[in-house]
Amino acid sequence: MKDEDKTFEDRGALDLTYLIEEHKKEIWEYKQKEADWIKTDNILQGSKKIINELSAKLIEQIRVVSNLNYRIVELEKQLEEKNK
Repeated sequence: MKDEDKTFEDRGALDLTYLIEEHKKEIWEYKQKEADWIKTDNILQGSKKIINELSAKLIEQIRVVSNLNYRIVELEKQLEEKNK
């Protein structure tokens, strides 16, 4: 009977060691996933910033083009008046 208790105790210790090792593996895998999520979030935030900056520049360029078109129309009218 004592041999059975000893075997049970040894097995329990081995099971506990196995569980600890498995838990360590799970923690490492989780940390890897978390690192990937952080990396992906950083890329997303950087992309959003770039999109916002490019959008602002595009809006500014549209305004400049609109002003230039208006100026062209004015100059064409002045040219027509001079040629009359």
